[in-house]
Amino acid sequence: MLRFLTAGESHGRAIVVVIEGVPAGLAFGAPDIQNELARRRLGYGRGPRMRFEQDEVTLIGGLRHGRTLGSPVAIEIANTEWPKWTEEMSPDPGAPEKILTQPRPGHADLAGMQKYGFADARDILERASARETAARVAAGSLAKKLLGHLGVSVISHVIQLGPARAEKGLRPTPADLDAVDGSDVRCFDKDAEARMVEEIKAAAKDGDSLGGVVEVLAYGVPVGLGSHVHWDRKLDGQLAQALMSIQAIKGVEFGDGFELAGLRGSEAHDAIYWDPNGDEAQLSGGFGRKTHRAGGVEGGTSMGGLIVARVAMKPLATLNRPVLETVDVVTKEPGVSFRERTDVTAVPAMGVVAETMVALVLASEAVRKFGGDSLAEILRNRDGFMQALGETPSVPPPGP
Repeated sequence: MLRFLTAGESHGRAIVVVIEGVPAGLAFGAPDIQNELARRRLGYGRGPRMRFEQDEVTLIGGLRHGRTLGSPVAIEIANTEWPKWTEEMSPDPGAPEKILTQPRPGHADLAGMQKYGFADARDILERASARETAARVAAGSLAKKLLGHLGVSVISHVIQLGPARAEKGLRPTPADLDAVDGSDVRCFDKDAEARMVEEIKAAAKDGDSLGGVVEVLAYGVPVGLGSHVHWDRKLDGQLAQALMSIQAIKGVEFGDGFELAGLRGSEAHDAIYWDPNGDEAQLSGGFGRKTHRAGGVEGGTSMGGLIVARVAMKPLATLNRPVLETVDVVTKEPGVSFRERTDVTAVPAMGVVAETMVALVLASEAVRKFGGDSLAEILRNRDGFMQALGETPSVPPPGP
């Protein structure tokens, strides 16, 4: 299985990530990471930081001549603004110039300050910042590359931003990725895109923020990832935990999710049919489903084909018009929360991070399911599993 660990602070020297469990022989390089990091900066409503803070990627270990070695892969993403923060964020002994004693509602500030005994919110907010997701996206670029060899593609699109919603059931395929990323708000519904942009403009004028919902789609997922046997091996449980770990996420559902709670059982499940010559995206071993009400996971195990997850992000709590009431932790006097640089919304970018987390879970479970120290061995094991189901592998093994 894959494991990864991130380190670093938002305004520190760099964010780093170490990924363990990547098989040997996977072609990979800095451009793969840069492409995904550039996607993370997309979206109307982002703050100026996205324009002048670039992601400088350095591959530290785990690769040689463009291929993974089977050892842990280490990646550094330098902070180009570090020269402005060398004193305030210095790891050396000293004291900061400014103490932030008024925690922001909706952030990790107050709970973190109480947990660790800090009086300065920056000791918490720097690590709690969504800047950390750059490291996740870097790790996820490896996961996506591995999944590509298994015929799996992960894409996301915004289906709600503030009160503006896209048409239900309108879903992009991997072939539509450029169209989605080309949208100002990464929305596949052009009519809804225009309404979303107007909502962002209105919120920006008021100095306010907006949340929204992203749908993540994983195409071509093989049957059998995850397990019904143990609680911590259930695929939907792992995906939910991974998605909920993203900063500002407050809800996750699979398939029709909460809507299913209001239906009768006769209306709530994905009927099974037999059609060995049917649509491969809908079938596994000749068995198919015509609906995706369960989101592609039953009993904690992938059903084969499409996985559908929706992720709800709350409005950002750092506002351009500070109005949220708080209390100074030192003086106990009332006040309003302080303002850091912020976005009107980060929902479009969150979709890219959500893709990352889904890809990391699926890649980890694929490695666990098919085993192997090298990519070639994993593909041989995958092929054997598919042949046992009566299927022919759809993705040829890579060349030398």
